[in-house]
Amino acid sequence: MKRIAVDMDEVMADALAEFLRRYKRDFDEQVSEEELEGRRLWEAVRTDRHDVLEEYVRSEDFFAVLDVMPDAQRVMHALHDKYEVYIATAAMEVPTSFGAKFKWLGEHFPFIPPSHIVFCGDKSIISADYLIDDNPRQLHRFGGEGILYTAHHNVNVQGFRRVNNWLDVEKMFLGNAD
Repeated sequence: MKRIAVDMDEVMADALAEFLRRYKRDFDEQVSEEELEGRRLWEAVRTDRHDVLEEYVRSEDFFAVLDVMPDAQRVMHALHDKYEVYIATAAMEVPTSFGAKFKWLGEHFPFIPPSHIVFCGDKSIISADYLIDDNPRQLHRFGGEGILYTAHHNVNVQGFRRVNNWLDVEKMFLGNAD
């Protein structure tokens, strides 16, 4: 059975939407899609606000309240029936996120057993046939095939097979899309 590793933030969980909600709440400003295209949020906002962005991501509740990406639950469930599916999240970059991420996964993806959840830093340690991730840095050293999940910050990245959403993932791995 082929093995698929799937990133969490910006692939299964919509972290950007939560960042933008909190940013608008605190600064009464909207960050536009044009400002974000090809850039990370930190590159699109004033540098004197970076500490606040860092506070968001380190807060106890940030990862607990993220929205699920459209179609992710249904497609992940179908993948789980045909592949060995693992969650590979670079939680070491934000160690305070472990508990919230684990709880979020249990709440939204209860069919993924805890033994298939990997909290790591560098995902090159993951032994899988495929890694679906929005971060090209994680895909460069990965030993299997890296599949780039489109996000605002990676729209200009080339060199990887790309999926734009979970319907594309479904089509790529299951041969169908609703």
